[in-house]
Amino acid sequence: MNKKVFVKTGCIFFCSLFLTGCAGLGKLESPYVFSERTALYQSGTAAGKAEPFANDLCVVSEDTPFSDGKVTAEAAAVFDIKDKEVLFAKNPFERLYPASVTKVMTALVALEYGDLTDEVTVTKDAVITEAGATLCGIKPGDKLTMEQLLYGLMLPSGNDAGAAIAVHMAGSEEAFSKMMNEEALKLGATGTQFVNPHGLHNQNHYTTAYDLYLIFNKAMEYSKFREIIAAKEFTASYKNEAGSPVSSTWKATNWYMTGEQPMPSGLTASGGKTGTTQAAGNCLIMGSSDSSGREYISVVLKAAGRPGLYENMSNILNKIVE
Repeated sequence: MNKKVFVKTGCIFFCSLFLTGCAGLGKLESPYVFSERTALYQSGTAAGKAEPFANDLCVVSEDTPFSDGKVTAEAAAVFDIKDKEVLFAKNPFERLYPASVTKVMTALVALEYGDLTDEVTVTKDAVITEAGATLCGIKPGDKLTMEQLLYGLMLPSGNDAGAAIAVHMAGSEEAFSKMMNEEALKLGATGTQFVNPHGLHNQNHYTTAYDLYLIFNKAMEYSKFREIIAAKEFTASYKNEAGSPVSSTWKATNWYMTGEQPMPSGLTASGGKTGTTQAAGNCLIMGSSDSSGREYISVVLKAAGRPGLYENMSNILNKIVE
């Protein structure tokens, strides 16, 4: 296994890179790799750990609960943000397809390096023709702000919005994906590789439950991200290529936000991101809080069916209040 050393703000990070080809992902991380990564995070020396894992992030440990017969998804985890504790983790380092949960990273890169007030002219590169792809309905020539596109990205899960953001910021989806991967490495998300900004299936596009926690945790530092994922719907007013006004109302896909799925007693949903493809199954990452205001991040990957996704998520959320 290759190791790469990289430096960020004076701290040395030793990260195992898993960026090799991965046709047929399956369970790519062996028990050896899992124990190695856990040891890496828990090491007591500066040269043996990534400093943020020790200081201000949740760390998977030998004491973390790893099994629960009610959790049937391929991977799932719950993170207590205040106490930096992993309340539950099933296959947290297994590389899986994230589908549209990818868009959390797209939003993070847009917020980190973009300008919400930018006027974006949608190009033909934003046209998505793949059958079953979710769209917010923008068309070439439409002029929207970056902020509006972020709502179109996160609420209705517009793959076209993701492509428009990528082309505006980096010139192409490929170049924007490089920005996503660079950001992932900065966060210590070493089990991740993105090849597009929306999550349409590609065998080389993958992440882990733990890496998604790292990405979502960073995104939650932005008040605008919190505002967007908390919205149940959003109406964007913009102009099309001919200069005529267009009004589009986009609705959230997260059943906890729409009221289609009740939250476990004592918890409030802060919002999150769903994702579904045939290869990825049904996925969801979300934030929540309890009555005291303590915040949590929970993730479910590769659940069977939409009802199964929310059954799994409610089961792991219940670990917060048990």
